[in-house]
Amino acid sequence: MKPVRTLAEVLGEGTLVLDGGLSNQLEAQGCDLSDALWSARLLADGPEQIEAAHAAHVRAGARVLITSSYQATLEGFARRGVGRDEAARLLARSVELARAAAKEVREEVWVAASVGPYGAMLADGSEYRGRYGLSVRELEAFHRPRIEALAAAEPDVLALETVPDLEEAEALLRAAEGCGMPVWLSYTVEGGRTRAGQELADAFAVAAGNEQVVAVGVNCCDPADAGPAVELATAVTGRPAVVYPNSGERWDAGARGWRGDIAFDPAHATGWVASGARLVGGCCRVGPATITALATTLATTLATGTGD
Repeated sequence: MKPVRTLAEVLGEGTLVLDGGLSNQLEAQGCDLSDALWSARLLADGPEQIEAAHAAHVRAGARVLITSSYQATLEGFARRGVGRDEAARLLARSVELARAAAKEVREEVWVAASVGPYGAMLADGSEYRGRYGLSVRELEAFHRPRIEALAAAEPDVLALETVPDLEEAEALLRAAEGCGMPVWLSYTVEGGRTRAGQELADAFAVAAGNEQVVAVGVNCCDPADAGPAVELATAVTGRPAVVYPNSGERWDAGARGWRGDIAFDPAHATGWVASGARLVGGCCRVGPATITALATTLATTLATGTGD
């Protein structure tokens, strides 16, 4: 069941907790995600695992669930012999599974349909570089069919996420025009710039004045980059910020493993909220236990009126 209030209405009142890294929870449940489709494979082969992973985050305190469609594309499914109609049905299933998991609690839970970047479909890490050699028009044509399929399933918002450069952001926003859904726009960043090296102020400005956009921010980045990005996003766009960084660990593609130390500290969220963040959660390697700590931190912040 969809929440009574829209996401935009709630963001005008306070802060919502997002979920954590869905793929990591799936791996914790014993799922093999080595396929090029990543977690999207389970839409066909193990939907019950996806619902269970969503439910774990709801029980942890998340009130916005991001669907398992990040790496789900018509082209990617076609490589597995899945036709366009069936692929569209699987995309819709990603929304349905999140809705079903929301029944774990009595509170309102919103569903954000994930629309990952073009590079996610390539499954070669290029979503952390951008600049694929495609025009904005070509990227728009790529993104539109699955945006239409996801919008038809009636999520509460489209999460245009892990966007590496402003050209793809322009394409995603164009592709979402007329779909009847609000969107949030979230870049993956490093050192105060997009992964493609552009100034963040220019990247955020792409969303300025777009009434379809309910939040702008960053995800899948080092926690140290989150705070400055939140301040800039709200200053440039006048919109609430969305922020969900990684744990701080880094993926070693050669060794196929995570390296480094955990730097995600739920206590930092109070500063993010003070700077304008209204959607706060975690991305890769941030699990349900951390989401619980984050939810507790934010509840305390709201109760005491602190946040700076």
